[in-house]
Amino acid sequence: MAQNIRIESITGSRRFSNYFWTSFLFIGGLGFLLAGLSSYLKINLLPFTNSIELSFIPQGIVMIFYGSLSLSLSLYISFTIILDIGSGYNEYNLDESIIKIIRQGFPGENRNIFLTYPFENVKSIGIKITDGLSPKRTIFLCLKDSRKIPLTAVGNPMPIAELERMAADIAKFIDIDLENL
Repeated sequence: MAQNIRIESITGSRRFSNYFWTSFLFIGGLGFLLAGLSSYLKINLLPFTNSIELSFIPQGIVMIFYGSLSLSLSLYISFTIILDIGSGYNEYNLDESIIKIIRQGFPGENRNIFLTYPFENVKSIGIKITDGLSPKRTIFLCLKDSRKIPLTAVGNPMPIAELERMAADIAKFIDIDLENL
């Protein structure tokens, strides 16, 4: 029975890049905020620089704005990491002839995203490769009603050879066609 079920784990927000950007935005935002507050209060809140000499209008206000914005983004990314948004798994079940796609979403009524598709509704497994400034390499579940459901995680694009191997393995396992989108 275990040979008839294939499960692929999907990494969500708990990636190195999110930890890096959260730390970077927090440290930078805190520095900007403290520099702006130092210019307003005329008290040096940063030990490694003299922010008192900045004029509050316009430099201090701008630094407070950018610092607050950076800290807000850092907080948002931190919450997505804590909640592990986007994590889940894909299950291909030959016994029941269904494909299950399970993901974690944002808190609320639809926090857990649970999609099931019977094999008879599936047309093919598709691969889409977009190169350029923002490269994307994605495997899709192509349905007969022209919907395309992404099966791979969002983030750093995987090597083309690995993407093709993974798509071919899925297509072979559930015995459907493989196509290039």
